[in-house]
Amino acid sequence: MIAAAVGSEPDRLRVPFSDLSLQWREIADAARADLEILFSTSSFCAGPFVERFEAAVADYLGVRHAIGVNSGTSALHLALIAAEVGAGDKVLVPANTFIATIWAVLYVGAVPVLCDVEPASGNIDVEDAERRIDPSVRAIIPVHLYGQPANMEAVLALADHHGLAVIEDAAQAIGARYRGRPVGGFGLLGCFSFYPGKNLGAAGEAGLVTTDDAKLADRVRALRNHAQTERYLHAELGFNYRMEGIQGLVLRHKLPHLDGWTEQRRAVARRYAMGLAGLPLTLPQVVHSDHVYHLYVILAEQRDRLRAFLGEHGVETGLHYPVPIHRQPCLAKLEMDRKSYPVSDAYARNGLSLPMFAGMTDVQTCRVVTAVRAFYRA
Repeated sequence: MIAAAVGSEPDRLRVPFSDLSLQWREIADAARADLEILFSTSSFCAGPFVERFEAAVADYLGVRHAIGVNSGTSALHLALIAAEVGAGDKVLVPANTFIATIWAVLYVGAVPVLCDVEPASGNIDVEDAERRIDPSVRAIIPVHLYGQPANMEAVLALADHHGLAVIEDAAQAIGARYRGRPVGGFGLLGCFSFYPGKNLGAAGEAGLVTTDDAKLADRVRALRNHAQTERYLHAELGFNYRMEGIQGLVLRHKLPHLDGWTEQRRAVARRYAMGLAGLPLTLPQVVHSDHVYHLYVILAEQRDRLRAFLGEHGVETGLHYPVPIHRQPCLAKLEMDRKSYPVSDAYARNGLSLPMFAGMTDVQTCRVVTAVRAFYRA
């Protein structure tokens, strides 16, 4: 009966986890003309299209400086260097995040101090973070996970009390606001990812560092370009982290659509909340002012069975993140009490990401809801 009601549909009726082609269709005509200019002028590495995007996104985020780089991981790496975090220093990071947050800490020779997360948001639990502070802790990286801001009031208070640098990992949350202000502008530096699947996605890899400090901005600009203070003069160890011209071009054309696309995501979230109410699962909550729903993560005790069922019935889902940071093999030598992250373990064990993208139709959303409800009826 369930298969007859929900399954056996042709591929055209399947619900993808995301559909990035919809965004391209909205900008294609305008972007093609600029693509011709880009290729005719060979503006491939950094250049005018990146500079235009940097100016536009700085204005959008309300920051003085926005520096385009080649990925969100690179943004975090350069931000830590600019904040003078290095070998032997410790950095507070949530245990429920993508591994890139940890890579950046390790790249500079620092030690990640993992913290558990809030049950309602999945973001860093500041009280737990405070319990893990010792004199070697130099910085904290709040991750605005799934598209919801971290508790920045508590983060900033903690940082001020202990003299910590705040570096925001806003890779999943461009456009989100905490108490009316865009994320990425609260800390010493902010970091964004424009991986294609993000709410503002490039045509490949790209990232951004934001800051209001002119000296930090100048250093990040130099570091991304082999640490050149002038042509062929290298002040320190540098990196080839420049944003490509084509990414700046695509992002500049997409940026004016971002708020509209965000509202479409919020509408999908509202339909999910109504359609899935009353089921034995935990739905996302708006805990800290705002949510731009990069991901719509539910918590279900029968997560793997539910995911298999949805897949059989034409609904593609995702897992973010099934192996928490404190259980990653690459960190096996890191000293920690791996039993002290119960909430992060619960997210890893029970979290399931439902389809979520700008342009998702009411029919597609209804099909997801129908399939989830059918699973629990069974």
